[in-house]
Amino acid sequence: MVKIRVFALTAAGLGMTLAGCGTSTAGQAPHSSALSTVVMALPVQTEPNWFFPVLSSTAFIDVNSQMNFLMYKPLVYISKTDGIDYQKSLAQSITYNPSGTRYVITLGSKYAWSNGRPVTAQDVVFTWDVMQAASQNNAVWSYGGAGGGGVPADFQSVTADGTHKVIVTLVHPENQSWFIHNGLAQIIPVPASVWDKYPGNMSQELTYIKSVANVPTAKAYGVVDGPFKFSQMAPNDYWSFVPNTSYGGHKASIKKLEFQYETSTTNEFAGLRTGTVDVGYLPPSLWDSKGQLAHDHFWSGYAFGFNMARVNQSPLAEGGLGPVFSQRYVRAALEMGINQQGIINSFYHGQGVTEDSPVPPQPPTKFYDAALKNNPYPFNPTAGKRLLESHGWAMVNGVMTKHGVKLSFPLIYTSGSTTIADVVQLVKSDWAREGVQVSLVPEQFDNVVQTMHSNPSKWDAAFWGGGWTYQPDYYPTGGELFATGSAANAGHYASSTMNRLIQDSYQPGTPQQTKQALFAYEAWAAHDIPYLWFPWVAQLNETVNTLHHVQSTYNPITDLYYPNYWSAQ
Repeated sequence: MVKIRVFALTAAGLGMTLAGCGTSTAGQAPHSSALSTVVMALPVQTEPNWFFPVLSSTAFIDVNSQMNFLMYKPLVYISKTDGIDYQKSLAQSITYNPSGTRYVITLGSKYAWSNGRPVTAQDVVFTWDVMQAASQNNAVWSYGGAGGGGVPADFQSVTADGTHKVIVTLVHPENQSWFIHNGLAQIIPVPASVWDKYPGNMSQELTYIKSVANVPTAKAYGVVDGPFKFSQMAPNDYWSFVPNTSYGGHKASIKKLEFQYETSTTNEFAGLRTGTVDVGYLPPSLWDSKGQLAHDHFWSGYAFGFNMARVNQSPLAEGGLGPVFSQRYVRAALEMGINQQGIINSFYHGQGVTEDSPVPPQPPTKFYDAALKNNPYPFNPTAGKRLLESHGWAMVNGVMTKHGVKLSFPLIYTSGSTTIADVVQLVKSDWAREGVQVSLVPEQFDNVVQTMHSNPSKWDAAFWGGGWTYQPDYYPTGGELFATGSAANAGHYASSTMNRLIQDSYQPGTPQQTKQALFAYEAWAAHDIPYLWFPWVAQLNETVNTLHHVQSTYNPITDLYYPNYWSAQ
């Protein structure tokens, strides 16, 4: 499964695997006493394709984020409890005025670029300039985080005050916690001395970045401040990293980190079984075979996010169905045809929770509103059919039809996973009970993402299986996803009420006031169904017994792994 940020791919889907040293034979796991090479299996039929840490909207996925966080330090590091850990941040401290319009960021000296130069305020400003330029209409490429954290509209200026101080001024007051978590946390600086090729010409700069975004061997990527440096790659095979020996934080003990392309979940499981994979994901379809993984430790857990399918509400949607999907009652009928508990029980072995809003009950966070535990649109295909009929739809040859328009459309979904294929087949069957006819179209994950964000006339509904995790929307207000025109709003959902409630959640106030504003947004999302809610499932992970600290250092809030803490000791 996959996480993104335009999509958030969950780590279960960003299923990562590790391979030990030595040769392997079928049915035997030849684990060495010290793993010098760690191979992490990528999600099925998914590969990294954007290594610059300002991600484009079509590359806004966890796989790319994982690569970025290996090479570059974030301005603000989000902890496992959704707080700010300044020991692991480039920012040593952040102060702000009572209204939340001015922020002073002081950079520490703990982290430096691998060429020996310090990380400076100028690096932060340059990176912001790239983010801002890529957030504009008609940019050479669009920044995937635009619309979240106030980027770019809420920023009045980002300036350097000397070499170690950055001053950010906003155009109006903001909830300070929200802005630090969702605005400043988006900034992952790059060295301006290396990347600023065209001073004063940001269009050329964006063109240059795009030309090397998927070329991690380019010289510019040689200067990093993260725990790893890129080493080599073979497309559709592997991408490898080696430790950054000058890293200012906890240095890696493993000698090489390799991301491996996986053609199928069956292939990945075979790697776990034979020992070429030491840390990976257990395909739900092979749950009953987990006893074959005698050398591994199984662990499960939830990332901070939610799962959904998107329906295309754009006027350009394929077959002219955009205006149909923009009707809440149509989305409600479709939601009532999704058997969330059945999906959990049948395909995920009870390892999941039903959801009806953007903040599910797992993992436990202060952002979950327990008052929303009763789904307003529970599974009931009969009621869904009646709802459509009450709005003038009638069954014609087994398909709901109104004024010549048929509720018949293709559903594109991520290929390579038996479980995802089973899920969409069940949904297709249950929707048919309502008179909704869908054809299932499997596509590689990258193609699903590209189609949704670049070709509004080429799709109607999409399900990639992994869901969305809150990166970098760590204070989960939904601006990136549901605000009209935001970069991640691939389904073109638009609601003036949603826009207002999202803006309300950004405002400063007492803890009680800000919580109430956030819960009001969540309640509207549950009521209005911007996208179709699917169950949020646990990550099913496998770690070889000889490799330690994988589970303990995984961060469920960022949905990222931190291999510099892994050890075979």
